[in-house]
Amino acid sequence: MADFSKPGSLYGAIDLGARKQALEAQARREAAGPQAASASVVDVTEETFTADVIERSMTVPVVLDLWSPRAPGSAQLSPVLEKVVGDLGGKAVLAKVNVDASPQIAQALRVQAVPTVLAIFQGQAVTGFQQVLPEQEVRRWLDELMGAVEQFYQANPGARPPAAEGGEPEAQAGPPADPDLVAAEQAIDAADYDAAIAAYERLLARAPGNEDAKMGLAGVSLIKRTAEADPADVQRRLQDPDDLDAQLMAADLEMLSGSVDEAFNRVIAVVKRTSGDDRDRARKHLLGLFDALPAEDPSLAKARRALASALF
Repeated sequence: MADFSKPGSLYGAIDLGARKQALEAQARREAAGPQAASASVVDVTEETFTADVIERSMTVPVVLDLWSPRAPGSAQLSPVLEKVVGDLGGKAVLAKVNVDASPQIAQALRVQAVPTVLAIFQGQAVTGFQQVLPEQEVRRWLDELMGAVEQFYQANPGARPPAAEGGEPEAQAGPPADPDLVAAEQAIDAADYDAAIAAYERLLARAPGNEDAKMGLAGVSLIKRTAEADPADVQRRLQDPDDLDAQLMAADLEMLSGSVDEAFNRVIAVVKRTSGDDRDRARKHLLGLFDALPAEDPSLAKARRALASALF
């Protein structure tokens, strides 16, 4: 049974957009080879803690994963941390500490339970959490950390490491952002979804093939549709398989929570068992959800095949 305890929110849309960045980052890591892919992850012991965590945090934020092989939560969280930190392409480091093998580190940091995650920057623990979080929330937490780090460097330009001062080479920086794309992002930050939709539609009118605008429009529309949804009510209504509105809203909520495959499978199942106007409505709704993902997302290819099978 699906769990809709987290209603639609902005972090869901950010997570959907991050799938494109994650795919691109994965491709870059694979092209660079396994050594580059693992460069941002290091196992830390009591002997190496000072060099690998404290000293390293003076030039790059270090995400400290305090884990234990005895803790089931560690087995869930650690791979997520490796993925989201790795997607930053070296802008942060994941330092993994087995608290069973290095108990003095856990004692010094006053760790009460595992898994515990701490962000170390400039030699100080600046933020963290002590629970198993889904990937989209870990990604949101890391985005907030990196934003705070950048604000620190803007306020203290002399502290920025020389190697990072210029950022990416200008040739790789890409063209300036489209003004309508900027307007849409600003509107999202202000929770003005109608203005964001209007900005994306203006951009698509000028550039129908703009994938960022297409994804953004689909994501904001998804947020707007679910803004007033009551997850408990949706859960209750799902007991009636003929409640089409509930099935489509459930798919929207799954999409926002990052359960993309589950959302697609739900709507495809509706397409299979319906006909006429209901089937056409479900099909169009699914195509709208497809637009929220980058064209190269592997979930899309699988869902398109399943939809074709359901239709024919």
